[in-house]
Amino acid sequence: MLDIRFIRENAARVQEAAQQKGYMVNIAELLELDGQRREVQQKADELRTRRNEISGQMKGGQPAPELIEEGKHLKTELAEVDDRLRVLDEAFMAQLKKVPNMPASDVPIGASEDENIVAKEVGERTKFDFAPKNHAQIAEAKGWLDKERAAKVAGSRFAYIMGSMVKLELAIEHFVIDRLTDEETLVKISNDAGLAVSVKPFIPVLPPLMIKTEAYDQMDRLEPQDDRYKIEGEELWLQGSAEHVLGSMRAGEIFDEQDLPLRYLGFATSFRKEAGTYGKDMEGIIRMHQFDKLEMESFTLAEDGMNEHLLFVAIQEYLLRQLGLPYRVIQKCTADIGKPDARGIDMETWLPGQDKYRETHTADYMTDYQARRLQTRVRKDGELQLVHTNDATAFALGRIMVAVIENYQTAEGDVIIPEVLRPYMNGRERI
Repeated sequence: MLDIRFIRENAARVQEAAQQKGYMVNIAELLELDGQRREVQQKADELRTRRNEISGQMKGGQPAPELIEEGKHLKTELAEVDDRLRVLDEAFMAQLKKVPNMPASDVPIGASEDENIVAKEVGERTKFDFAPKNHAQIAEAKGWLDKERAAKVAGSRFAYIMGSMVKLELAIEHFVIDRLTDEETLVKISNDAGLAVSVKPFIPVLPPLMIKTEAYDQMDRLEPQDDRYKIEGEELWLQGSAEHVLGSMRAGEIFDEQDLPLRYLGFATSFRKEAGTYGKDMEGIIRMHQFDKLEMESFTLAEDGMNEHLLFVAIQEYLLRQLGLPYRVIQKCTADIGKPDARGIDMETWLPGQDKYRETHTADYMTDYQARRLQTRVRKDGELQLVHTNDATAFALGRIMVAVIENYQTAEGDVIIPEVLRPYMNGRERI
């Protein structure tokens, strides 16, 4: 969430930014609650100070009756003030949590994703001398994909992934882990992007697949709740992406400056209801309720946060280029970057079987918005400061397999294995 002091000093700017992001919040009402809350807090502090004075005077002898009476009155009044303060605090926090993060200065202003900007296009769109098939047609013919039997067992938007497609997913996973845990690779990526950043490798993580309500809410990723899976009778949810459980794992902790940046690469099977997508992408594995992802998450000093975001974007581009996939970089507008995000970048990869680009990656920079509620801080120059957080897709494994299958298909219905993945598939060149 935003610092209330920043909101007080920039009320009009915060109100405008919220509207540009599509969030209907009332900053004037929030500040009115803030004023009331501070006034009542001051009253509570004054009553406690007087109560402590009386307690000191009542020690070591018989207190005067009027002192005893004042003490009783103070106890009653303080209880009433504390009750009022609790109500105001709850109302204030409910309003404050609705205020979205401020967009970075270079984020385009737009009312919908239609106003996102294509920053660049990389690679020639794959063309064939035959009519290309989509991934579902290829995978089903090969016996790699069975959604019909999955529907019997789990319902729609689930699938059995089998055979060489499983090996392909594991090859991609191992390839990414090898690259992002290698300092030399990060040196190359940062140098190619012209970034002066730490090249500390990522730590691979297999995180919990469930998250408590409080932690999900602190990450500000619980909404929209109708797209999340809740465990019945418990304050526990299936996580929707690895960063939800990676960012929250350091809640309440204080880093030393030399600990940062701290970078995690999490692999998780994730779950979403795909609410609002009824009838869309029913063929293949584009919009699944269950999917595997490799996700990057990092904690940095405030001054390093933006460059960390740019590094994550550079990593995404590097991985796509390594697989030889045509893609384009999308700078998301204010309405599309999301509530906790200050800046957002998408990668869209060309899918010849669908004759269009489809989103395969996103990179989100949250500044200190998440860290404020998580209370994840760093000790710098003897002072405690909030860290900045970034998260970004390394590969959504289902979607990147779609891209590989469609871009590397042959007229015979086989799939050529990208060269960088062959060492992870026992040297096989096609499946």
